[in-house]
Amino acid sequence: MAIAAAEATPIAYLRAVAALCGDRLLVPVVATTTRLGQTVSGLTSDKEAEMSVVILQAQDGRRALLAFTGLDALQTWQADARPVPVTVDVAAQAAKSEDVSAILIDLAGPHRLVIEGEILAELAAGHRLMELSDGDFGWILPAPD
Repeated sequence: MAIAAAEATPIAYLRAVAALCGDRLLVPVVATTTRLGQTVSGLTSDKEAEMSVVILQAQDGRRALLAFTGLDALQTWQADARPVPVTVDVAAQAAKSEDVSAILIDLAGPHRLVIEGEILAELAAGHRLMELSDGDFGWILPAPD
């Protein structure tokens, strides 16, 4: 798998990102309680909830949008999360709109991948990374309107 090899070298990392550009990711969506209520017997219950994407925050304050390469990896992390299939550029756009600095892919392992910085910005702009025949990498840009 491309993500497994991404840990080895910068070229392997770029190959993993390029492979994701032709695939889809699963972004988990979970129910978040927005208002609590009380039952007649005095127990507290969820009165209202909304669905939210999952964002993790590191101890240093950096935040990352979670995504997974397969349903098994998502369910290993949290069985009741709903998978929303998206392309990596759409995930990057969601990360940008949520003001997070990275996409963390396959948190539950065994091979994690973090997309951040310039590569995240390019993906959020709708660009797709591809490996060229000479071994270099380039961005495919969307056609102008």
